[in-house]
Amino acid sequence: MKKVIVACGSGVATSQTVASKVTRLLKERNLDEIKVEVVDLKSVDTHIKNSAAYIAITKIEKQYPIPVINGIAFLTGMNMEAELQKIIDACK
Repeated sequence: MKKVIVACGSGVATSQTVASKVTRLLKERNLDEIKVEVVDLKSVDTHIKNSAAYIAITKIEKQYPIPVINGIAFLTGMNMEAELQKIIDACK
């Protein structure tokens, strides 16, 4: 099972919304082997080492060793398919 993490400033509302949407989109594509997990921003560095991708809601100032996905796309719908494909590719 591959893990993708989602984090926003507080790890409550926005990240939960994005995680639910990404989970639904992956399920629609029969990609149940990808687990989407919400984490708080302070613990991202801890979770990075066990994750295939990081869906960021806030602006990222540092580099990560895994793909960083634009989480805003899942809130607005703009460029959402392209960002979803990045998640799928990262989990292959």
